[in-house]
Parts: sequence; structure tokens; C-alpha cells
Amino acid sequence: MNIETQDISDTRKSIVATLEADEVATEYQAIIKEFVKMAKIPGFRPGKAPANMVQMRYQKDITEEFRKKIMTKAYQSSIEESKLEVLNVVDVKEGDITPDTAATITVTVDVHPEFEMPEWAGLATTTESTEASDEEVEKTLENMRTERADFKVVEREAQKSDYVKLSYEGTLDGKPILEVVPDKQIYGKVPQTWEEVEGENEGLIPGLGKSLSGMKVGDNKDVNVTFPAEFSAAEALAGKDAVYAVEVLEVRERVLPEIDEEFLKAHQADDLDSLKTNIRNNIQQQKDGRNRSEQRRQVTEALIEKVTFHAPESLVENETQSVLRQFVDQNMRQGVTQEQLEGDKEALYANARKAGEARVVSQLILAKIAEAEKVTVEEADMNQYIYQQAMRSGQAPDKFIKEIAKNREQLRSIQQSILLDKTLDLVVSKSTVTETAAKSE
Repeated sequence: MNIETQDISDTRKSIVATLEADEVATEYQAIIKEFVKMAKIPGFRPGKAPANMVQMRYQKDITEEFRKKIMTKAYQSSIEESKLEVLNVVDVKEGDITPDTAATITVTVDVHPEFEMPEWAGLATTTESTEASDEEVEKTLENMRTERADFKVVEREAQKSDYVKLSYEGTLDGKPILEVVPDKQIYGKVPQTWEEVEGENEGLIPGLGKSLSGMKVGDNKDVNVTFPAEFSAAEALAGKDAVYAVEVLEVRERVLPEIDEEFLKAHQADDLDSLKTNIRNNIQQQKDGRNRSEQRRQVTEALIEKVTFHAPESLVENETQSVLRQFVDQNMRQGVTQEQLEGDKEALYANARKAGEARVVSQLILAKIAEAEKVTVEEADMNQYIYQQAMRSGQAPDKFIKEIAKNREQLRSIQQSILLDKTLDLVVSKSTVTETAAKSE
């Protein structure tokens, strides 16, 4: 067999494997012999039927098995003899594969890029203080009470934090908004909905909640609203000034629960002090988690900046498609329509490709560090992953194990993900840390 390797790029190679006619003939005869051994032909004991009879009876199967055998041999030999560190098989092209004729198979592969492992220990990272202030504890406690609040009907003017039941109808330059965005009734005319008065979070209609204070049941009011310049939920309204005719139907007051025995028990605390201690610990854990995520991002970016190499195209495209799916899912959950996504298709793909290329580069660097530092995936690592994923999906761990065991490719992908994750944690653990004061929220 003759093997020739041609460079398409630094990380993409074309391997041309040519089997001489006598090699092809030998493989074909071997296939015939195998079929003769297994063939069941009336009038003959297994393995005793004439080869030409077996060949005629099973010609289609023999031809297919012969083709597969030649392809497999050419592929395996080309990979072994080229001594390339193959990451992905991009394409396999076969020429004419017939008995007694030389056969040529062309295999296109993406290979591991050559680069020096960067200095990874001692990378600079910045974290924020994880201390929980009294103000943060009190704010969290207030939020916990708010989550369990009751809402009682009141006969007075609406005040901050009240909830108001109202109806509204919007116009744009005197034209009903329902005619401007007929498929978005919620921005045009609603007979009944609820809005928080001067709430922290903006409602569907920008600024509407801020103009309800002082209104009572039966009051009517025209509210001027300016939509943001970027308003993907209804692009026809972006940057426009609208007027909403509002009528108040009901006012409800938010009544926070007392911090009594029932409230403490619901939050697994014996008294107010122990509840505040739990809150403080939770806040610190959350801050620690954010610090860890931020450190992982910082060292990843630092590693990428330290090396320059051409990322294998097939890996980049795979990651690009993965990122693109995440982008689309996230945007659609936020109310972006399919038409809007189509309009932004080029920008979405460009951003996804940039992120995908960064992922591939960081993964290859981390894989090299893992190899040098002999990082391995232990049984405990797999058990922890299985438990976390089973909990997340609501499955029993045993059932989850059976599912992934059926798919070797998925199992290898999981092990690789765990390996890179452990390696990234190693890099973070060896980084130099500068702590700054926490930013006020």
C-alpha cells in the first residue's frame, strides 16, 4: 500500500492511500472464502458449496462487504502510517473499488495543532470580597418575606409596592397600537392585568408601573410611554412615544408576614439570629461561586492570549453550531421571534463562531496541560457528575448511568468534559489572587 500525505492547512491533511491490484484481489478472495464458510445453499453442507455458486447467490452482500473491508484497511493503514495525531475525520472519498484493480481512498482529517504549552501557573486573577454585609442580610430577609407576602384589597390610592389591577389601551400618533403590532396584543389593548407600583423591575410597558402611584379604583389616566431604542419584543415600537389610556380596577396592598415561629420553621431556623446566620452563609457561598466562575473566565482568556495557532476547522464548526443553538434558545426564551433571528443570522453566526473558536483553543490548551500534569478522571469524579446530572434531570442515578452507558461517544465526551474541568480548576488553584472590595449592587 502506498500512503501520501498532503497539507491542506496547518491542521487539515489529506491522506491518499493506494492499494495495489494484487492487494485488492487478495482481500476479495478472502471475502469469498468467508462467505463460502457461512453460506447455506440447498444440496451442500456448510462450507462445501462451490465458490462461484456462492458468489452468484450473494453477489450484492459480497460486493458491499468487500467495499467496507477495503475502505477500513485503507483508512486504518493511512492513519497508522502517517503518524498524525488525528482529532477528527472530515471526509472519506473512495475511488472505484473492484476486484483485481488498484483502489485509491482519500481521507481528509483535522489534526492536533502544534504549539508550546504556555506558562499556566501563577496567572493573575481578581476576586471580590465574599463578606456579607448587614445590609445584604437585611435585604435578603426582606426578599424572603416578600416571597411569602399576602395581598389584601384596599380602598385607597395606590402606593409603592402595591399591586394594581388595570386595563389599558395604547395609541401611537393617534393610531391604536393594536393596528401597529396586531400580533402583539399585550402591547396594544389589555382588558385586565396586574402591575406593581414603582417596582424594581420594569413591566411589559416601560414606565407604566411608575405612573400608577396616587390612583385609586375607577380612576382613568393617560400615561406617556417612550419605548427603548432597542426593543426586540416589538420592533415597530422601538424608540417610539406612545400614550396609554389606563383605568384602575383594583388596588391590593402587599402585607409582609411576621417573622414568627411558622416563618422561621419554613426557613429551617430556630430563631432570628440563626436565620440571619444561614442567610449570611448563603450569601458568602453565592459570592464564592461567582468568584470561582470569574476566575475560570479570567485564566481561560489569559491562556488563549498566550498562544497562537490555527484551530482545527471541524472542531470550530462543531462548537460554533453548539453555541449558535444556545444563542437561539436563549433569544427565543426572551421573546425574540424566528423572523428577527433570521434577520440577525449573519451577526449571530459571527458571534457564535468567535465563541466557538475560543472554546476549541482553550480546550486544546487545557488538554495539553492535563497530559503534562497527568490529570485523570477518577471514579469519584464520574460518580459526582452522575449524581449532579441525575438530580438536575430528575432521574434516578442508576437510570442515568444505563442511558449514558448505551452511547460510547457520549461517555467519552463526558469524561473529556470532566478532565478539562478538573484541569481548569487546577489552573485556577495555582493562580495569584488579588481581592478587591465587593461592588455595590
